[in-house]
Amino acid sequence: MIRLQKLLAQAGLGSRRTIEEWIRAGRVSVGGHIARLGDRAASADDVRLDGVKLDLDRTAAASPELLLYYKPVGEVTTRSDPQRRPTVFGRLPPARAGRWIAVGRLDVNTAGLLLLTTDGELAHRLMHPSSEVEREYLVRLRGRPGPQVLRQLLAGVPLEDGPARFDRISAQGPDEDGTGGHSAFRVVLHEGRNREVRRLWSAVGFEVSRLLRIRYGSVELPRDLRPGEARSADPALIGGLERSIRTAGRPRPRPGPRGGLTRQAPVGGPRRGAPAQRRRADRPPGGRPPSK
Repeated sequence: MIRLQKLLAQAGLGSRRTIEEWIRAGRVSVGGHIARLGDRAASADDVRLDGVKLDLDRTAAASPELLLYYKPVGEVTTRSDPQRRPTVFGRLPPARAGRWIAVGRLDVNTAGLLLLTTDGELAHRLMHPSSEVEREYLVRLRGRPGPQVLRQLLAGVPLEDGPARFDRISAQGPDEDGTGGHSAFRVVLHEGRNREVRRLWSAVGFEVSRLLRIRYGSVELPRDLRPGEARSADPALIGGLERSIRTAGRPRPRPGPRGGLTRQAPVGGPRRGAPAQRRRADRPPGGRPPSK
């Protein structure tokens, strides 16, 4: 017997937060009685959602799946949208069991790596603030911030929902248009607050013109994946994500004397449907070879 929201999440029916909302709304019953938060159940119990009996034994027996999706600009990370904009779920292949659960969100104007899984418990752990799983982005800015601005972003700036900062910032060379009016950076942070990357840059006076997520935890955006395409992940990637969660709670060192800044060679030319900064340098900040 485990908590009801954990049981349903493990069966791939939704994230813990989503299932808790179902329980609060009175949509879930166990043994003919409306469930409450804190109730426990087993996979063999008569658990129903909106009156429909759930086959928890079958869904729990299926191996969890992980999907890598290259979200293009213009799609929203919801199952339905009041404005009738296209959603990421409209392009995805069907899951073997359960349903796809998005690991966090990307806003409508942000492109890049979106992870989806049929394991709601895994999705919950990857999104929970205590896990501190790294997210990495390529950013194109209007203007060229100086070293003092970058150090401020590493030290922390106040936002309306509390202070925030980047863990690392890497300059990506001159902008491809040659005008000097834009600049490109690779940034890493370990939170998933709403529009946090854009708001951090806005707080120091710079507008993000393009934003691409290239990594979530140990999983990188495949270089041959195109916008709007999805790919089933190798089972080993799930193990790598689990390790990302286990190690994320270690104390984080503060930026060193150089403020955590690194500089890399200019990035190569643009890829179809992606910002020009899409092609990453062969080595990430710190000179270590990229993980496979």
